[in-house]
Amino acid sequence: MPAWILDEDDALELLAFLVTAARTQVDEAAEYGPMRLLAAAHRLGDALGNKASPETAAAVSAALEQMPPLAVPRGDGDGRAAYVARLDDLCRAVAAHLVAHFDAPAGDPA
Repeated sequence: MPAWILDEDDALELLAFLVTAARTQVDEAAEYGPMRLLAAAHRLGDALGNKASPETAAAVSAALEQMPPLAVPRGDGDGRAAYVARLDDLCRAVAAHLVAHFDAPAGDPA
């Protein structure tokens, strides 16, 4: 069985972050929702560290570097469109790694 990426303490910290972020989101501006999710994604990416395959660690690190954890959409014009485009790029990068990772032959980690 592969090693866990998160130990119990890490998992509880991430859980607490997600639950409290959900609560604070009720009273915060809508654009903070994506920021909180990106902050959680960065925390999880950091937790991968040396526990994941080198390919996964590199892919996650490279993808998340493109989107700062505190990025928020700005306004309704070009700033928002650029933010959405960056999120789309992040989604494509993660999806490409998932396809490579899960399409790899057994015993051959992608």
